[in-house]
Amino acid sequence: MTKTYAVTFTVTLPTRFMKIAVISDIHGNLPALKKVTKHLEAWQPDKVVVNGDIVNRGPCSLDCLRFIQAKKEQENWHVLRGNHEDFILACGQSDFPKSGPQFEIVRFAHWSYRQINEDVSFLANLPNQFNWTAADGSEFRVTHASMKGNRDGLYHNADEKTLRQQIAPPPAVFVTGHTHRPFIRQVDKTLVVNAGSVGTPFDKDDRPSYGQFTWDKMDGWRAEIVRVSYDHALIEQDFIDSGFLTEAGPLAQLMLVELRKARGLIYRWGSMYEKAILAGEINIEESVREILATDDNRPFLGPPGWVLE
Repeated sequence: MTKTYAVTFTVTLPTRFMKIAVISDIHGNLPALKKVTKHLEAWQPDKVVVNGDIVNRGPCSLDCLRFIQAKKEQENWHVLRGNHEDFILACGQSDFPKSGPQFEIVRFAHWSYRQINEDVSFLANLPNQFNWTAADGSEFRVTHASMKGNRDGLYHNADEKTLRQQIAPPPAVFVTGHTHRPFIRQVDKTLVVNAGSVGTPFDKDDRPSYGQFTWDKMDGWRAEIVRVSYDHALIEQDFIDSGFLTEAGPLAQLMLVELRKARGLIYRWGSMYEKAILAGEINIEESVREILATDDNRPFLGPPGWVLE
């Protein structure tokens, strides 16, 4: 497999006041991205950081990517790589599955890869980290997950020892995403913030979230998680119009229900069925139907998704 490498860029500017917005985990949800962008631009931040996972797991990866590319070019948004950018890049490698049970498990990613094929070079060149240093020497750092890697998520209920290891070396502010669950915690002298998800929140609140950060000479750093409402009917229509719901495989059904519930289902599905699917003991459609048939998921079923008898 061909490896790709990305660099970290650092911005240091003398200033007395700074406003930074951080958005993350868009996952092809264009209506949510547009609404969050309108909200944050009304706040008028000095900088905007897009903290990875622009693409995949949703119907409008290409549109979201083009939207972010335009913001980067025209308004100097800073764009980082997430694990789903890596996932899409892996789809182009010769050893990535192209058929059989393994392919069915990642069919949704192949669908997104085909949708954005012309733009994979942009993804490959994205950096993994953003840093800004305030006039008092304090560091503001953004990365998709932890310093250990972009799939090592930070959680609000983690013990402080674990969080210390994940953010080391500790900055004044450490901003993350990946888990789709926003939180703000103080760990020693570090303000640890998960900005949550624009496209698919997993904390039972279906409103997109993003982070607003301010620094000033008198008070130092402050952080706030902002929630923004949008019309969910628009993204459900995108599931239909794009072909994602019918062409990206049965897991697209779970992703639709994740949007409605604002809770993750793919991890549950994988832990229960992935090994059995690879062993040929059950097919992927049957496994998804079994997940959707549980009492906690049935209230969220219905068109344009499956209707179970």
